Amino acid sequence: MSIASDMIRGHTDTIILAQLMESDSYGYKINRAIQEKTGGQYELKEATLYTAFRRLEQLGLITSYWGDETTGARRRYYSITQAGVNQYYQMLAEWEQSKQLIQQLISSS
Repeated sequence: MSIASDMIRGHTDTIILAQLMESDSYGYKINRAIQEKTGGQYELKEATLYTAFRRLEQLGLITSYWGDETTGARRRYYSITQAGVNQYYQMLAEWEQSKQLIQQLISSS
């Protein structure tokens, strides 16, 4: 079963913040983690990912910095801020509530 992109699209910010809750990271690595966690069923398009990074940074939910060039290619790393942590937990609560409501609406009883 493949994951429907339309169902996930509205949760891109939550998915990115969840990855950054684990550790600072860069775009390619975040996308690889998403692919691995979904068994290859889902990945973010590069344009979607970097648009989300810009939006999250403008909102003050993440910050970015350049990584150490001595370990290879120069990469832009992203880090979640305290406001981002707070927003992540709020989004997670909203997701849980939405999931319960959808389950109630589609369950036969």
